[in-house]
Amino acid sequence: MVDICLIGTGGMMPLKDRWLTGLFVEVNGNAALIDCGEGAQIALSCSHLHISRIRMIVITHIHADHIAGLPGLLLSIGNSARTEPVDIYVPKGSLKVLAGLLSVCGGLPYDVLLHELDTENCGKFGENVICPNSEFSYMPLRHRIDCLGYSFILKRKPVFDPNTADRLGVPVNMRSRLHNGEAVTLEDGRVILPQDVISAPREPIKITYTTDTLPFEELSAFAKNSDLFVCEGMYGDTDKKESMNKKRHMLMQDACRLAVDADVKRLWLTHYSPAMTCPKDYEETLKNIFPNTVISVDGERISL
Repeated sequence: MVDICLIGTGGMMPLKDRWLTGLFVEVNGNAALIDCGEGAQIALSCSHLHISRIRMIVITHIHADHIAGLPGLLLSIGNSARTEPVDIYVPKGSLKVLAGLLSVCGGLPYDVLLHELDTENCGKFGENVICPNSEFSYMPLRHRIDCLGYSFILKRKPVFDPNTADRLGVPVNMRSRLHNGEAVTLEDGRVILPQDVISAPREPIKITYTTDTLPFEELSAFAKNSDLFVCEGMYGDTDKKESMNKKRHMLMQDACRLAVDADVKRLWLTHYSPAMTCPKDYEETLKNIFPNTVISVDGERISL
């Protein structure tokens, strides 16, 4: 099971009733945080999330509303008696800015391991960090500076058929080995193969997070078949389309159309402009484009 929480839904600056956008992804007590804007440690606390479980922090780009919360969060993690290292992933060329931020975090009781990601090509990283059979993929977005979109992918074991295992006489203590893809030999000499007790494959769980970008066709392909697509929607007012194109952001309607093209299961909108005080005003219009659209609020949660 993957537990997901959108700790904030704001863009540009935090408001008294809206933290900056960031996504907390947890599996079996290990978590990743995507983006870390100002006050992230407070937003996490407001959502009753455990910062000590964060194993990796993934940054889309180095604008302040996505990275300025790193010093406070890292210091707070240090105060939680953490000793294991934290990996931080950023777009290539960001280390100078990151070093400046981390210069105020002297004396952390754990190591911070910095990694740069290619901003010209798609790639993968973080294999098995959060849990076995998991990884992140990324692709370059189209913003004013280098920016990356991310997908968290958890490959699931196929469905194990206990009735078939019973019929074949497979002892309980051998079944996990079969489920993990290993053949077993029974006491009577029969060899049972994994495919003998597997009833159906299962699609991986996929969560895609993109923000601060123009909409473009390849983005739908990147998010294809996501169980959850978290995407920016700065405004719901279509009169702002030209302005958003110039600033290289997207409207809520753009996100909904991407969700349709990507055939995702559900869409969470985020990264609202501070000037958009009531995002839900556009809910009916947006659901007409993509019915499973959620006008997210801080602390939005789901388990997949």
